[in-house]
Amino acid sequence: MKTNQKSAAIYGTAAILLALPAIAMRFSDQVKWSATDFIIAGILLFVTAFGIDTILRKVKVPGKRFLYIALTLILLFLIWAELAVGIFGTPFAGS
Repeated sequence: MKTNQKSAAIYGTAAILLALPAIAMRFSDQVKWSATDFIIAGILLFVTAFGIDTILRKVKVPGKRFLYIALTLILLFLIWAELAVGIFGTPFAGS
């Protein structure tokens, strides 16, 4: 896969993930996101996509590439979980 195709796939995945709650809101009353929620989720997803895209472009060793991408995704999930339910109890904690 070419570099431009990889980048499009990475950013496209972020866009699809961001669109899922918007679609769910149309079919369920249990999903209630505000504009702020979409902005924060968009920032998180697209910064993560940018990081992964940069790692794929710059890191040539496959093992290191995997490790850096895994760490990037773990960081995304930890931040997301903190904002959603407050697993660490920071002032940014959700719920």
